[in-house]
Amino acid sequence: MSTSRRSLPPAEVLWRAMSVTRMLDCGMDYADILDLKSRTEAGIAWDEAAEDLAAAGCARGRAAGAAGRRVTAHREYRSAAADLLIAQMAFNHDEPRKVELYRRFTDAVDAAGALADPAWERVSLPFGTGRLFGCLVRPTGPAAGTVIVLGGQSGWGAAYLRAADALVARGLAAFLVEGPGQGESRMSGGLLLDVDVRAAYSAFVDHVLADPSLGGRVGLWGNSMGGLYAATTAAADRRVRAVCVNGAPARPRLLGFRTFDDQAAAMLGTADLAAVTANFARLALRPDDRIHGSVLVLHGGRDPIVTLDEQQPFLDAALGEASLRVWDDGEHTIYNHADERTAHVADWFVDQLASGAE
Repeated sequence: MSTSRRSLPPAEVLWRAMSVTRMLDCGMDYADILDLKSRTEAGIAWDEAAEDLAAAGCARGRAAGAAGRRVTAHREYRSAAADLLIAQMAFNHDEPRKVELYRRFTDAVDAAGALADPAWERVSLPFGTGRLFGCLVRPTGPAAGTVIVLGGQSGWGAAYLRAADALVARGLAAFLVEGPGQGESRMSGGLLLDVDVRAAYSAFVDHVLADPSLGGRVGLWGNSMGGLYAATTAAADRRVRAVCVNGAPARPRLLGFRTFDDQAAAMLGTADLAAVTANFARLALRPDDRIHGSVLVLHGGRDPIVTLDEQQPFLDAALGEASLRVWDDGEHTIYNHADERTAHVADWFVDQLASGAE
């Protein structure tokens, strides 16, 4: 038995950790979710079952592309990418199996992006001794502004393609980024969560504002722990006009849940939970932090990870407009109202970055 297989949690544990609502929000087809359920119940390992679904999707994408059906090919590669995203989430640490699945996820995203109109742009930026990565999705016409979308501990970058769809449909560009300790920036860029995180995300802001075609206005949309990184970056960088915090603690802490704590350790590249706790203290929103741009906080009343009290400091730090949207039955990051949530946030960014745009 391989090391990867020994470290794979039982299927029932993974189904508790990754809800159906989250899989849908990440772009996974419902038919594939049902198929994954059937396969794992039959004893097939989670990663292998999801990988097989992705392979079938890629095969359909290649066939559609060969037949000149670009729209269908694009859809199939996106579906396959979502399957691979869910496959790699079975592993918290960067063992070879996770790294390989993540590489294949990135390849599927690239295949889908090449068929988009306009094509998605894969971005790599130097930072310190490593590199940061992201995927830039543009609207069909001139961008009225750009929203940098970031994730937390296990979903990053192109995991937020559905958010990008909503933003570009409203005339905004979407920059789906992987910061320190996340995705490619961690696995191949060599950047862990021990660097200046605020400066790292400001490097993405630099990239946006250096390109006049991206509208000259930038906002940050942070999901889960990414909401903390978005807010603290906005506090340090006055060029950020608007920031949305979706389900983040202002002062992070270990939760005593194996999945969360293991993922936090992987982002820092350590097994020392005391070091993770110390780093969380370094990353927290500071009492003197102030956010000059507009602030929107989202909260789910049934979020088992983050309380509303833990999000209140983001609202308190706002010097300008601050608003709160609560879904009383909302899950963590509002997975169970994903379409409504995404439309609300996208409309809000239009108001902040592209006043008067449709």
